[in-house]
Amino acid sequence: MVVNILCDPPLGRPTIVSADKQSVTFTVVVETESVLKNNIEAGIWHNHDNVDEWSLLKLTQLETVGNQTSSIPHYIWFTATILGKPKLGSKVSFTVAFWTKGDESNRRWARDLSGIGDGTLIYQGVFPTGNDVFNFLQNVDNNATISPLETEKNSDCYVLHWQHLVKASSGKKPGFTKSIIGKSPGTLKWMAIVRLWTPWLAPRHGDGIFNPDKDAVVCSIMRDDGYHVVYLAVSGVENVLTTLSGDGEGNVIANGQNDEEKDGIMRVIIVLAPSFERGIAAAMYAARDLVRNFEVKTGERAEELKALTENKPNIQWLEEWYDGLTYCTWNGLGQDLTAEKIYTALDSLKTNDIHLTNLIIDDNWQSLAPIEGPTTLINGLEGAKSQFERGWVKFEAHKEGFPNGLKETVAKIRSDHPSIKHIAVWHAIFGYWGGVSPVGDIADNYKIIQVQKKEGVAGGKCFVVAEEDVHRLYNDFYSFLSSVGVDAVKTDAQFFLDLLEDADDRRSLINAYQDAWVINSLRHLSSKAISCMSQTPQILFHSQLPHNRPRLLVRNSDDFFPDQPASHPWHIFCNAYNALFTQYLNVLPDWDMFQTVHSYAAFHAAARCVSGGPIYITDVPGEHDVGLIKQMTAQTPRGNTIILRPHCVGKAIDAYVAYNDPALLKISNYVGFAHTGTGILGVFNVFSQTLTELVPLMDFPGTEIGAYVMRAHHTGKISKPYERNDTFAFVRLELPVQGWEILSAYPVHRFKRTGKTDITVANLGLVGKMTGAAAIVNTMMHIEETGRFRMWTSLKALGTFGLWIEGLNKKSLDEDFIALIFGKPVPPHCVQTTEESVLEIDLETAWKESDQKAGWSNEVSIEMFIN
Repeated sequence: MVVNILCDPPLGRPTIVSADKQSVTFTVVVETESVLKNNIEAGIWHNHDNVDEWSLLKLTQLETVGNQTSSIPHYIWFTATILGKPKLGSKVSFTVAFWTKGDESNRRWARDLSGIGDGTLIYQGVFPTGNDVFNFLQNVDNNATISPLETEKNSDCYVLHWQHLVKASSGKKPGFTKSIIGKSPGTLKWMAIVRLWTPWLAPRHGDGIFNPDKDAVVCSIMRDDGYHVVYLAVSGVENVLTTLSGDGEGNVIANGQNDEEKDGIMRVIIVLAPSFERGIAAAMYAARDLVRNFEVKTGERAEELKALTENKPNIQWLEEWYDGLTYCTWNGLGQDLTAEKIYTALDSLKTNDIHLTNLIIDDNWQSLAPIEGPTTLINGLEGAKSQFERGWVKFEAHKEGFPNGLKETVAKIRSDHPSIKHIAVWHAIFGYWGGVSPVGDIADNYKIIQVQKKEGVAGGKCFVVAEEDVHRLYNDFYSFLSSVGVDAVKTDAQFFLDLLEDADDRRSLINAYQDAWVINSLRHLSSKAISCMSQTPQILFHSQLPHNRPRLLVRNSDDFFPDQPASHPWHIFCNAYNALFTQYLNVLPDWDMFQTVHSYAAFHAAARCVSGGPIYITDVPGEHDVGLIKQMTAQTPRGNTIILRPHCVGKAIDAYVAYNDPALLKISNYVGFAHTGTGILGVFNVFSQTLTELVPLMDFPGTEIGAYVMRAHHTGKISKPYERNDTFAFVRLELPVQGWEILSAYPVHRFKRTGKTDITVANLGLVGKMTGAAAIVNTMMHIEETGRFRMWTSLKALGTFGLWIEGLNKKSLDEDFIALIFGKPVPPHCVQTTEESVLEIDLETAWKESDQKAGWSNEVSIEMFIN
């Protein structure tokens, strides 16, 4: 009995066939419950040759099986190729039919088994040039101006700069303008990154007419000719905020808000591109040039560049800051925060042999008072006042929770836990959720003003430090933090700047606060700062887009909510799609903290490992999954705990797959140099039922050249070596609801030996780690004159090193292998082989038993010889 049909290209969604391709090859797997290998036939039912007439392309059964990460009794592989472009139109529909051999009249269909509809092939035509490029926009506002932007970076795209006047503000009221950018005919699917609410971005998807439910910062439209139109609304230039929306009829609308007292300009970059990836890249590069040119013209960055020149961050500090395991107090310790609770949490982690590098002391350490009514200090405790009704009083921590002050607290933490290199404290951009208290040290020493925030959860009036004193406030505050041993900050509630209602407050405070924060974090904290609730358009383009400073850690989505089950798959999906945009900012996306003892703990852990950003845990004291933590981290030879962070930003591989589509979420990342590194795919089932898919090697980034073996983290299963276009260059992956897997494609190195068997190997890095390839610092391999294989590799941490060797089962551990750590032999009991042809070396044990000492580089060096 046939139980499932898998197909590549996939069913249920469109696949674009690039203009230079003259054929499409289908790979189909028919899964059965019993042995039906010689009794099943299959074909592709398609309308390639005539839009109105469907025909059958017979599939050829293959003898060799492919790769899978879970077991099923029997599965049969087929393949077939459609040659040439379609005769009519550019869109081809297809599905898979199957039948019992000899009974083709009794066909059954893939959708009968899975419920998934037809697949679609979109064949690209010749890229439009000259005046033809303007055919992708209709209904353009006659009052707008459109000019092409030609740069070398955008050679395979067509880039336009759309501009329209926005009327000036009037008194305290900003000016507003709406304008039709145009309609892109033939819209097939669309994706947008919208303003979920004031502080956060989130993805939206749709078919047909572009009409997102919220204003967007960027959107992309897939047309039925296989090309993509990307729109990017640029904000922050001359105090104009620009967003995108739809009108229900397919038109993209620009919405402009102007806080200046003169007419302004809303700007949108529009790109026609052969792929979404090229389109978004071209748009972001163009926006970066636009913003940079404006800053040079106005001298807006002069003070920041001076601070960067005077206070160049220490690179080693930033590496520890980015790559160290971090504990955050927020969910684990609650909001009634005290020094004793922090000590207890850190001691609990230490008892479980979890050695942190960074600590974030989150909300409710500050000295606070009501912003209205009695001025008695209520410290950091919630009490009867909500956080929006309390204001910041002074720099020092509140006495009840921190009786010996912040300096003594930090000193004790560093004394008791020497592995902790960096300690950060939380504060809001205005000081606290309720701004600053109208009485106390802050009010006495800095000019404060009352501002009106827009209505809503965080709305109402509050006191803030005025523009003329905000730089001095941040300079003094960060000087104080540095003096007491705090060397980092998490600056939250930054969206309050966009909540300001009055135009005069907006134009005087938005950039002033951002500049004061950035400059003083550079001067006093070596740029060790986390930007939170800051995905507002002005901040995105003013503070996060410029690439003239070290990268900020920036929260990439709404919070981790441990007690809301439905939030967890959405949290991962949202971060993966937001990263399609935020990867081009000068930031490391921060996917928020999580708890290692939780029903979704491993799901979150895997996502953080492939995110390319930091990893924060917020465990309740005594509730730790040490095994899970060890899969995310490793110990350096000096005893520091590091995360194994890939080199790129993790992001969704298909911009147009929606949250409710029956498709696995695939998040790509990469480790190493081009064509010699490891492609990584984090795969997550965020759907409501078990999903099974074929994952092709071409989905792994960086696998364009050479051969690769694909390995699954959970099972340790490893494929044969395949090149990108090989017939069986797939992994069959089945994931239940809430299931996940991390797949890695490791480059294969084959060495010819005259008169002897070739040596074929792949360096797996540290096996047992979710992203173990990220532990590899450098590798050199060659064949000696004697024919002996020699490999040297350097790793940034200890663990179990894995080397895949073709034909390993034909070799003898005792006679054919020699392994050395810094020249000392590895004890035999630290070496073993696996059924997957992997030679494993327990470096941690070998390091301890050989009494090795960490060198200046804090790396471990392995030398391997194979006869």
